[in-house]
Amino acid sequence: MSRVCELTGKTSVSGNNVSHSKAKTKRRFHANIQSKRFYLPTEDKWITLKVAASEIKTINKKGVEEYLREKAKAGVKIKY
Repeated sequence: MSRVCELTGKTSVSGNNVSHSKAKTKRRFHANIQSKRFYLPTEDKWITLKVAASEIKTINKKGVEEYLREKAKAGVKIKY
């Protein structure tokens, strides 16, 4: 599964592990991407999106259709 949020484009970022002796080694911080099904009552169908956990919280707060409408206005292309 690709580690990219389909709605926000969040991806992994790089950083360092820092040991007690302050030696630094490269590491990756992965985005918390989950595969989630959402129901669209106006279209009477389910859609599956790979989204960040922070976006799942926002969708639950606003509602999936309102959230997708805002993203479409912002120019994000969503395939479902």
